[in-house]
Amino acid sequence: MNKVITILVVLFSIQGVFAADPALPPPTPAPPPGLPIDGGLVVLFVFALISGYYLSKKYISTKKGSL
Repeated sequence: MNKVITILVVLFSIQGVFAADPALPPPTPAPPPGLPIDGGLVVLFVFALISGYYLSKKYISTKKGSL
């Protein structure tokens, strides 16, 4: 009698495993931000050249004036 009950329990537990819903796939990661890394890099470089030229001219003119 114990063997029959054991076999029935095993068979019903296996049926529950096969009847389970399949696992859902993992969620997709968030998309990357839409901003480019190099946006406006040329404008920044030109601004740096202009401001460097202006500041160096200002420094040289004040240095010559103090002599």
